[in-house]
Amino acid sequence: MKTGMKALFIKQPGNPPELEIRDVPIPKTSYRQALIQVTSCGFCHHDRSVMAGVLRRGVAADIILGHEISGVVTEIGGGVTSLKPGDRVVSILTEACGECDRCADGREHRCRQGQGIGHGRNGGFAEFVALSEHSLVKVPVGIDPVGAALLACPMGVALQAVRETAQVSPGQSVVVTGAGGGLGIHAVQAVAALGATVLAVSSSPDKIDLLRELGASEVLAAEVPADEGFDYSELVMAITGDEGANSVIDTVGSALFPSTLRCLAQYGRLVLLGEIQGRSVTLNPAEIIFRDAQVLGTSGVSRATVEQAGQMVLEGKMRPVVDIKLPLEEAREAFRLVSERIPIGRVVLLPNR
Repeated sequence: MKTGMKALFIKQPGNPPELEIRDVPIPKTSYRQALIQVTSCGFCHHDRSVMAGVLRRGVAADIILGHEISGVVTEIGGGVTSLKPGDRVVSILTEACGECDRCADGREHRCRQGQGIGHGRNGGFAEFVALSEHSLVKVPVGIDPVGAALLACPMGVALQAVRETAQVSPGQSVVVTGAGGGLGIHAVQAVAALGATVLAVSSSPDKIDLLRELGASEVLAAEVPADEGFDYSELVMAITGDEGANSVIDTVGSALFPSTLRCLAQYGRLVLLGEIQGRSVTLNPAEIIFRDAQVLGTSGVSRATVEQAGQMVLEGKMRPVVDIKLPLEEAREAFRLVSERIPIGRVVLLPNR
């Protein structure tokens, strides 16, 4: 087996960033780790923010980005019991210890000893990556190996937000912002699969047909930022007979606030799942109090939810939406595409192409 691999590094953050491919040693497996040959790795807005220099907190120096990893186990370290060479796997977003109370409780994504993959420790923008077996989920037979990279993020993240945090149930009405993006387009599918009515909000008219195909009952136009154009919350109120939506799954954040809050019905839940601009917002607490509303944050995904996302793919209830596939050498193009909100769903990098 070869000893070296190519990996993507940030030479200089910026807009656009300076990126470079380096030849580095293949990582060695530690106790209870597996070595993964990376098939594909999704390019998330998180990666874009780190490359742009907008997101710095907790980011390790000289990091290899990429947390949406699909690949094949090529080697296992000591103590590994759940995996063997040849297994197809997908990573959760956190390198989990498998021993703390949170891991034992099925919350591996909030492991007390955990490090963010592609954030605090090296990720999948490389030919190989070594990860804890507790951070890896086997990919069911029948799921495309490239699309499998999306099972944890964005699919599992969206599913966990919709089902567990928003507690969406049949017959409810749910607004999904940023509906054409990676998180949004999978949140639309998750909401529809649970039997609720999806009001999809998007600033991209060319994404309307696919959003309807994937379960959106209505597609509402929105400008980013929200103060530049018609307020889509008025449409939400009109469509719901002035009741408002039971939940808002917000993948955009400050750029569309407070319109997201104005969409809520009495006892509604605003679930914050993404933040694309890193801005502060002004909030009048009375807006929450008199709606009896809840504002909730959520991130990450458990192993169990990744498994459920995979099962939903097999059942035809959700599908990974991969729009563009690029080799590692074209990561700067991926940065441009995501920055301009061009992709419908995800861009993925193929390190071993």
